Amino acid sequence: MRCPSIAELPPPPVGKTGWPWSVECARLPETMADGSLWPRVSVVTPSFNQGQFLEETIRSVLLQGYPNLEYIIIDGASSDSSVEIIRRYEPWLTYWVSEQDRGQSHAINKGFARASGEILTWLNSDDCLLPKALVTVATSHREAPGAAAWVGGCYRVTPDGRILGTVMPRGLERENLVAWSVRGFFYQPSCFIAARDLQAAGPLDENLHFALDLDLWLRLAGIGTLVLVPAMLSAAKIHASAKTQAQRSKMHLDILITQLKHGYRSEAENFLALLLEKPSLAEHLRLWLNARWRGLGARLKRRTKPVYLQDVIEAKS
Repeated sequence: MRCPSIAELPPPPVGKTGWPWSVECARLPETMADGSLWPRVSVVTPSFNQGQFLEETIRSVLLQGYPNLEYIIIDGASSDSSVEIIRRYEPWLTYWVSEQDRGQSHAINKGFARASGEILTWLNSDDCLLPKALVTVATSHREAPGAAAWVGGCYRVTPDGRILGTVMPRGLERENLVAWSVRGFFYQPSCFIAARDLQAAGPLDENLHFALDLDLWLRLAGIGTLVLVPAMLSAAKIHASAKTQAQRSKMHLDILITQLKHGYRSEAENFLALLLEKPSLAEHLRLWLNARWRGLGARLKRRTKPVYLQDVIEAKS
């Protein structure tokens, strides 16, 4: 499928401007510079009751201007506006369904089972791709065709687009990734996977609901190389209802289970010891703020207006 133009898509909601509402990527030619076809990229969006974010996610994929895209949405029988939004964009979707499933990992596996691309990724319904993300990944694929995955940077943003931080991948080797967030770390929406290596690694573990991505990264890193893409590829929304924010203790438990599953008992013990040394999250946050406010208070009060994702995108275009 060739990406549609902005004029073909439904008009954005009132007041929504910038990427991906009133701005699109230039449409790429049908072939690469050497005359070969662009590699097919399959994007799967697992969706469940995040209608307030979903349309931005969809448009950030469709407006990439990429000539060989496959876009699949697997909705878990949402009861909010999600299905209505999906139907509006149905003409430009390769496939979509709304039915009960067994959770995020099951939804992604269902999508990957229908995908035919050389490059695969999933994009959660509260995240979005940045302009030119797909062409950047396709170029990295051409430069390192034997990689198991290509991993770029990600902005952490609030729902209104204010940038909270920038995350670039680090420690992409298996021995570093197992010490997740300590030695190895990256954000999932900026990871694009070689289909052949995903087939060799196997589907996502549907018993994991938080570390499903880490489990897959460890399997992929045991097969091939995860290659750094020195570019920002996505933005992940940080909000209270996101499961990694609302259920952090369960996320930590999933990481422990994953470390043990892969035979890294010492890493699991180290991670558990680290968690046990910390006070409760609320207390930890209070201490963090108190310790820093005394030294940084004056500087914080002098801060200028926050930086928003749209400002960064406009500055780069």
